[in-house]
Amino acid sequence: MLPIKNRKALISGGGSGIGRAVAAKLASTIPTAIADIQFPAAPLPHIQAFPCDVSSGPAIDELFAQVQHTLGTPDILVCCAGRGIHEKLTEGDPEKWRQIVDVNLMGALRLVRAFVPGMLAQGSGDVVFVSSVAAGQAYPYGGVYAATKTALEVVAETLRLEVLPTVRVTVVAPGVTDTAFFEHTVSGFHTAADLGYGSLAAADVADAVLYALQQPPGVSINHLTIRPVRQPF
Repeated sequence: MLPIKNRKALISGGGSGIGRAVAAKLASTIPTAIADIQFPAAPLPHIQAFPCDVSSGPAIDELFAQVQHTLGTPDILVCCAGRGIHEKLTEGDPEKWRQIVDVNLMGALRLVRAFVPGMLAQGSGDVVFVSSVAAGQAYPYGGVYAATKTALEVVAETLRLEVLPTVRVTVVAPGVTDTAFFEHTVSGFHTAADLGYGSLAAADVADAVLYALQQPPGVSINHLTIRPVRQPF
C-alpha cells in the first residue's frame, strides 16, 4: 500500500464516530476538513471544521465555498454523515423517514454534485461512501434505513461508471460499530451492546477506508464489508 500524501480530504459526518476516526487518521499526514452539524468540545488537532447540515442545499453551497477558499479542491471525499431509524412501516412517521432520506441519501448526492466535478477537472480523486451491511438486507423495523443504504450503494456504483477511470469510488459497509450512532437514532432503542454480536471500533472502519485510499493509482477497491466476527449478516 502506498502512503497517502500530497492530497486534501473532506469528510462529512466528521465530528464523531466513524467520520471522526477517518479524519483523525488522514489529518496525521494530509490537510483534512470535516463537515458536521455539531462538533465535540475537545478540539480536533490539525483539522478544519465546518458546520454543515448535508440535507440542506444552501448549506452544501456554503460548505463548497468555504472549502474551496481554505483548502482548495479536495482529492478525497468521504461521505460518512448518516442517521438511523427503527420504525415499523405501518406505524412510523413519514416525516422522520424523509429526514433519514435527506441525510443518508440526498446528503451524499449533494456532496457528489458539489465536489466531484472539481476532481474530474483536476484529473484524479477518490470518493468513499460509508454504507452499512443493512444495504440489501430487509429486516423488521429497518425498512427506511436499509432502503437509504441500498440506494446509496446504487448511487456509488453509478458514480463509479460515470467517472472512471479518473475518480475511484469505494463503498465501505460496516456491521455493528460502537459509536454514538445508536444514541442519535431518530426512532429506536438498540445499543451496540444489546444486539449481541460484539462490535467494531470506529478506528477499525477507518482503517478499511484508508486501505482503499492507499492502493496504487491503477487499483480501485470498490466494496469492502467489515463486521464483528459474530455478526451473521
